[in-house]
Amino acid sequence: MRTDWHVVATVLAGLLPLPALGADAPAASRPVAQSRTATPVILDTDIGDDIDDTWALAMLLRSPQLDVRLVTTDYGNTVYRAKIVARLLEVAGRTDIPIGIGARENDREGGQAEWVKDYDLSRYPGTIHEDGVKALIDTVMSSKEEITLIAIGPPPSLAAALRREPRLASRLRLAGMYGSLHAGYGGGSKPEAEWNVRADVAAARVLLAAPWKEAILTPLDTCGRVQLDGELYARVRDSKDPLLQAVVENYRLWCPHLEWCAKDSEHVTARSSTLFDTVAVYLATSRELVETETTGVRVTDDGMTVPDPSERPWEWAVRWKSLEDFETLLVDRLTSQTAP
Repeated sequence: MRTDWHVVATVLAGLLPLPALGADAPAASRPVAQSRTATPVILDTDIGDDIDDTWALAMLLRSPQLDVRLVTTDYGNTVYRAKIVARLLEVAGRTDIPIGIGARENDREGGQAEWVKDYDLSRYPGTIHEDGVKALIDTVMSSKEEITLIAIGPPPSLAAALRREPRLASRLRLAGMYGSLHAGYGGGSKPEAEWNVRADVAAARVLLAAPWKEAILTPLDTCGRVQLDGELYARVRDSKDPLLQAVVENYRLWCPHLEWCAKDSEHVTARSSTLFDTVAVYLATSRELVETETTGVRVTDDGMTVPDPSERPWEWAVRWKSLEDFETLLVDRLTSQTAP
């Protein structure tokens, strides 16, 4: 069922204040002007667990090359995730973007729950679709333009959409963050079971076997090496842009929930966490900074993605040509729009 919350919000606009970032927060920033040739995209995210989804959404909103048609939340407590998306879109001044709530699997919240504890989705000025699977299908099947799906989380709702509408994949390009081919977390020399696959093996198998029009994926081999520090991180940390302030605020709230982050009192001040999902946003429009390998993969019961030529082949970004250039591009993109 689709709920048009923007109608309710219009009526209540003069009665209910928007949630504030804090006493020192400036006004919401202006939307980035989109290129006339911007690529239409849908983002499917499990935002609210690892903080990298929040960075990826901010990067997406700061990318004039990308025209965001829909954001869908996937895996676990999709309502909690939708609250984070909605509040970030309000901060960014992008409530023109509709939100689709994926299939809700549980009520568990993550490390960003404090940031949305008082946020009511009915106050979102834009459109919220309670059936995010249907919203995704309808958006794709009604589009006259080719859409790129940026998938950055465990994909049970995506798998449900692919089952419900068998023609869906053939209408989409996929840019995803999945798997581990030749390297693991932290640049480890051995592949590992990557979270987006391991969290729902059955759904990952459906996604990787689907007949996409085209697919490019970033495994841990590349995305697991992205981390900002020094001057690059300081440009984000010290920004006066309300959207970037919201990213850093969420990072500060999230960090104490992770043992490795909580024990390092200077972590949030000095560096980002690993920003896996930002690479998938980049790959939606460019492969210039990566080296790719075309192969099929077999998903094992424990979530390993093993190269297998008998499986449907996709392009995998397995090495960086220049990680430094990507990290500079990421920060340039994030800081490209400042508040008035």
